[in-house]
Amino acid sequence: MVNKSPLDDPANAAHAWARYRQIMRILLSVTVATVLIAVGLLYAYNGAISVHFYIAVALGISFTMLLGGALMGLAFLSNGTGHDASVDNRLPDPDELWSKKDEN
Repeated sequence: MVNKSPLDDPANAAHAWARYRQIMRILLSVTVATVLIAVGLLYAYNGAISVHFYIAVALGISFTMLLGGALMGLAFLSNGTGHDASVDNRLPDPDELWSKKDEN
């Protein structure tokens, strides 16, 4: 029998996803501030370089921060709601696997 996840309950799921969206909103504002500071510093130290350089820097920083934050947020959501604990791991103990391979 598969254990039920706490995210199967609509109230728990709604609360968890609302918290995730809140975290993502905060991360978006931090990302925008970081991009503005980085582009400002690059302009201050290097002057007027190609606009493509600034676009690439902004997109690279944004993509990296938002993707990393989204994945970490999902990991926190999964762990914080108890979804990870509901997984049924029926694999044998690693020590048992190694001892069986040694016998063959």
